[in-house]
Amino acid sequence: MATHRIWNDKVNAEGKTRREKLKVILDSNALFVPLQFKIDVFEGLRVLLNRNFEPVLPKPVKDELKKIAEKGSPKMRKAAAYALKLAEKCMLVDLGEDFAGSPDEAILRLADAWKCPVFTNDRKLRKRLRDINVPVIYVRQKSRLEIDGECELV
Repeated sequence: MATHRIWNDKVNAEGKTRREKLKVILDSNALFVPLQFKIDVFEGLRVLLNRNFEPVLPKPVKDELKKIAEKGSPKMRKAAAYALKLAEKCMLVDLGEDFAGSPDEAILRLADAWKCPVFTNDRKLRKRLRDINVPVIYVRQKSRLEIDGECELV
């Protein structure tokens, strides 16, 4: 008699398990963390979540980074160019042509629909996300990542 342990795993037709990756939505300021605080965000997220994850970047956030890279101060242009290189590791999500909101609105819409954690240091956005019961990852004491809320094990 074969039993399958289903905790944090999906069982496919052959009875083999395949671990689902947790999606983590990134805000633009999350991609500035390596330069600001010398924290490897992808390794930090892997350790914090204790599982594999898939970084997700909404298209309005990437557009915001491109705008900063073109029109920001010299220091911000350099940081935004670095952030865009990090953004290449992320899955880009296009919300469609009809979406014309801010990057924060895009993050809120995705997080509410997917109920997956969001990595941001923006206080106002963090509060809005916690109001809709979305876990929020942020930098604590300029040295480590912390999560506010619990991630559902999918």
